[in-house]
Amino acid sequence: MKFRGLLAAVVVLLALGGVLYWSNHRKPANPTNSATPPILKVQTAAVTGLTLKPNGGQTIVLAKSGPHTWQIQAPGQYPASATAVTGMISTLGEMRSERVIEEKPTDLSRYGLSQPSFQLDFTENHQTREVSFGDNSPTGGGVYVTVAGDPRVYMTPSWVRGDLNKSLDALRDKRVMPVPAATVVRFDLIRNGQTIEFARVGNGWQIQKPQTYRTDTFQVDDLLDQVTGAQWDPGIDPAQAEQAFAHAKPYASVKLMGSTGEQTLEVRQDHDDYYAKSSAAPGTWKVQVALGEALGRTVDSFRNKQLFDFAYAEPNKLEVHSGTTALFLNRAGSDWWSVGTKMDSDSIEDLVSALRSLAATKFVDSGFTAPDIRVTVTSGGGKQVETVEIQKTKDGGIARRADGPTLYAIDADTMSMLEGAISGVKPAKAATPVKK
Repeated sequence: MKFRGLLAAVVVLLALGGVLYWSNHRKPANPTNSATPPILKVQTAAVTGLTLKPNGGQTIVLAKSGPHTWQIQAPGQYPASATAVTGMISTLGEMRSERVIEEKPTDLSRYGLSQPSFQLDFTENHQTREVSFGDNSPTGGGVYVTVAGDPRVYMTPSWVRGDLNKSLDALRDKRVMPVPAATVVRFDLIRNGQTIEFARVGNGWQIQKPQTYRTDTFQVDDLLDQVTGAQWDPGIDPAQAEQAFAHAKPYASVKLMGSTGEQTLEVRQDHDDYYAKSSAAPGTWKVQVALGEALGRTVDSFRNKQLFDFAYAEPNKLEVHSGTTALFLNRAGSDWWSVGTKMDSDSIEDLVSALRSLAATKFVDSGFTAPDIRVTVTSGGGKQVETVEIQKTKDGGIARRADGPTLYAIDADTMSMLEGAISGVKPAKAATPVKK
């Protein structure tokens, strides 16, 4: 009995193995249906227009208005979200079928395609093509699709229709000031009767009003990004926002000058809420608190508090005078020398790090009479020479650069680190002779 059971088990295993081998090595009966043929071949970069036609819904017309910009032309004139439109075109260009449902259908109503649930027209190389979406498949995971000029009915994943059938709110550029930040060459921040004027100089920014100051480019870029990236709240009705704006107190305004000409932004405050309107986008909108906070900053927050500009460039020379200490240091390759003596590289790097970190906690109007420390840094192959003088105080120090009258207050910890780095500079250890 045991032998018969074992024999039966062996027969079953052999049969299953044969079926598995056959299924893995046989050719498909219908190779056309096993593939995932593309429904469309689209040159996405050549698409210049889109028209969305949801059945029973609002027709939306979009047109390319620049290399990276789109405009909604119907049902109204609005800037479009380039990210949203680019995503749609990408989905369109990658749309593939799960399978061909019918090669030459005689009754499109079977698939909900006689009256499509959604139709998308797109213009590519000045030619308009139509894609129609019908009913969902019985399982709900796919949707039936046809393309004008192609008789076949395809099935594609239902998320494709969701990606393409976007609402007006989803397609609108929600930025209150939709201006490319990189094209802005000058902008003004006006608040409490004071104008702060920023002008682009080379790769950075320069404060020109209320007077010329050394400028923290990172902080100015951050403000500009806040202004050009601020979005309106789609959950607040525009009519309600307009009414709130009318009763709110004027808070700040901005003027931008760039490739789009002069654009203005006006922001008003009502308790903890901010409302805005601009010349670059229609409507009046509630905006994020972050925009209000950014516009509330003072001119000092945009001033450069670093004492030295050499940043992460390697200095070529250092000259330091502090009390009775006088250091004359020159870099040669990776080594530092002082009057023919090779210096300890780690101690010099500590000094360079302390000079890089030398920054003000605030700006002051007085308190500097005579320097206790004087440092000159030469960098950029000798092209940049910076001198800073520091007078010690009971709270730290007051510093000034040789190229301007601005006074920088330095805290006690920063002063202690600098003085420690100066006193720590030392010659390199002599090499230990090798014993023979």
